[in-house]
Amino acid sequence: MGKFLQDFKEFALKGNIVDMAVGVIIGGAFGKIVSSLVNDIIMPVMSILTGGDGYKNMKYVITEGSPAADGVAAVEEVAVNYGIFIQNIVDFLIIALSIFVALRVIMKFMRKEKKEEVAAPAPEPTKEEVLLAEIRDLLKEGKRD
Repeated sequence: MGKFLQDFKEFALKGNIVDMAVGVIIGGAFGKIVSSLVNDIIMPVMSILTGGDGYKNMKYVITEGSPAADGVAAVEEVAVNYGIFIQNIVDFLIIALSIFVALRVIMKFMRKEKKEEVAAPAPEPTKEEVLLAEIRDLLKEGKRD
């Protein structure tokens, strides 16, 4: 049991797990921001453009609901809420676009750093390295003085 707990502790405290947890927390907060953007800004504008009262209320009613009366239980409305589905698709597309743009920016910076590493000039050789290179070249030529 001690080995199991030790392995779990190493796994849980690795940098990748901590990074993933931070990503999940930030992703949740980002999701709330995008949902607010869609619900509070984009969809009201879309409802003005479509002339309706919003996508949330768009639905196809299969069975009408009826209120409770004289001991008869209420019948709930059965409907396909395609407006909410459209809104969720817009949420997804905005989140996907945001992540795509963020990853492109990150990859651009990573490529730039790699190019800078490759472009860095080699350091000047020391006196010992120059002397050893001359000895190596002389040995290759077969000249031994």
